[in-house]
Amino acid sequence: MADPAVVRVLVASRNAKKLKELRRVLESAGVEGIELVGLNEVPEFPETPETGATFEENALVKARDGAAATGLPCVADDSGLEVDALNAMPGVLSARWAGSHGDDAANTALVLAQLSDTPDGRRGAAFVSACALVVPGGVERVVRGTWPGSIARAPRGDGGFGYDPVFVPEGDDRSAAELTPEEKDAASHRGRALAQLVPDIAALVS
Repeated sequence: MADPAVVRVLVASRNAKKLKELRRVLESAGVEGIELVGLNEVPEFPETPETGATFEENALVKARDGAAATGLPCVADDSGLEVDALNAMPGVLSARWAGSHGDDAANTALVLAQLSDTPDGRRGAAFVSACALVVPGGVERVVRGTWPGSIARAPRGDGGFGYDPVFVPEGDDRSAAELTPEEKDAASHRGRALAQLVPDIAALVS
């Protein structure tokens, strides 16, 4: 009996770590027959600026753009850090908090500076991820995952990316950058959101 055809699914990101994260989530859930491809592996297409007021709006726009341009089912996420003492900012501005998009070191340094006088008991924060799945002519689904914790006083660890080195998950004394990839997948905001999409992604090969 021939193997079923592999279904290609676009991940609307050029971040190799995000693709690896989704691959690990699917593998741990026993989902087979899915080939994940990133934006670097498909022809370029116009991408709508991320100007939504919520993570959900931005994720859905990215997934719709990817599905429409390629004809492939598309998964997209928009995620960021919400700091209690900063009125839930940086929020949707997390990737460009210091002014330049994707400058992790500058963004992290700015948050630490803004919290320099904030006592330990008021440094609560949460990572938030909204993940969208858009299937051409079919399902549109958006889910949210939240990972509560607090902000450390200095970066620790060299794993992960973004604000991971200064984020200490609730119930742990290590930063997110000190966790193994498997530990992070099991607990992280993106891992929690992606896990909710697993049945929908698995259904693409059924």
